[in-house]
Amino acid sequence: MRTYTVLRDLGRAGTGEPYGGAAGLGGPEPGAAEPKIEVEELGKADVRSLARDPEVRALAPVMPTTLVRPFEVEADQAATSAWGIGAVGADRTARTGSGCVVAVLDTGIDAAHPAFSGVQLVQVDFSGSGDGDAQGHGTHCAGTAFGRDVDGTRIGVARGVERALIGKVLGDDGNGSSDMIFRGISWALDNGAHVISMSLGFDFPGYVKSAVDSGWPADLATSLALEAYRGNLRMFDALMQLNRGREAFGTGALIVAAAGNESRREQDPDYEIAVSIPAAAEGVLSVGALGASPGGLQVAPFSNTFCQVSGPGVKVLSARTGGGLVSFNGTSMATPHVAGVAALWWEQVAASQMPLSARAVTAKLMASASTDGFVTDVDIVDRGLGIVQAP
Repeated sequence: MRTYTVLRDLGRAGTGEPYGGAAGLGGPEPGAAEPKIEVEELGKADVRSLARDPEVRALAPVMPTTLVRPFEVEADQAATSAWGIGAVGADRTARTGSGCVVAVLDTGIDAAHPAFSGVQLVQVDFSGSGDGDAQGHGTHCAGTAFGRDVDGTRIGVARGVERALIGKVLGDDGNGSSDMIFRGISWALDNGAHVISMSLGFDFPGYVKSAVDSGWPADLATSLALEAYRGNLRMFDALMQLNRGREAFGTGALIVAAAGNESRREQDPDYEIAVSIPAAAEGVLSVGALGASPGGLQVAPFSNTFCQVSGPGVKVLSARTGGGLVSFNGTSMATPHVAGVAALWWEQVAASQMPLSARAVTAKLMASASTDGFVTDVDIVDRGLGIVQAP
């Protein structure tokens, strides 16, 4: 018996084979039921049976997840200003993100921090560790996306966001499980999120190590993890199909996720790791990290390759749990820059004559990404379309 996430009621067509339901199926039918995500203990025969159930859209073994852990900045190198605000043009636009609902799925938030004064924070804990942010990661990311000024220092890209959904999908130790993320995404969509920001990833190496430590042979442990990874990728595809289908009845949501911090270009230029889920899922905008140098913008050595767009992710100054500000490095820090710029574009499209939808906002966000100001030898697959730009 293994623990599975089961996604029900997204369509009437059966999946046909384990994990295969999302691939190749169209979007939800008009009037289709809302998703119902459950966690169940299943044997192989149960999996086969559920795969043929017309109410089951996808199912996947539960996998461990973790935040995309940032790198601490030494005190003598810490930023004194949020340089990313200017780099994405947030200080040169009339847009503030007003009217856009932003969801941050992370380690929670320090709701008492002055950076979130005046923002309606709707918090739901999916981790079982309670509201709040003992870890600090979620608070930092939320501060970059929509935080207000702290002691005269601007840290937030979209300072006009009035309502934010805070889904705590990682516990106080920064770890969680895949079902927490899926339930968080479903909750955010159900509650009107326009932009969803996720600076987290699936812990494939950790899953393999845990199985090996429990006595599994390495090849069997790797096979187990690959099976779970495949199932969870297709689970994401099914949720993204639902999101796209909602545009026929509303606006849908733009979902951004961190590419990951596993590359090690400082050791070897070829030591590059590709993006993984959720950033690798169909319909999710993957984000790489950039740093500033005397010669211009450059890809951070840790930033995973094959991202779609980039954002400032080195020496990023934002809110610290308990008060004050702190600097971190990581694609985790780049992702809320992109989420904040997406909120600015959401307001821009809403004020235009264009039909408002997540697809329209995504198109504007990607089309306006800039390659100006980069050092000359940056590889396109490492920075994607370029650094996002405000309207």
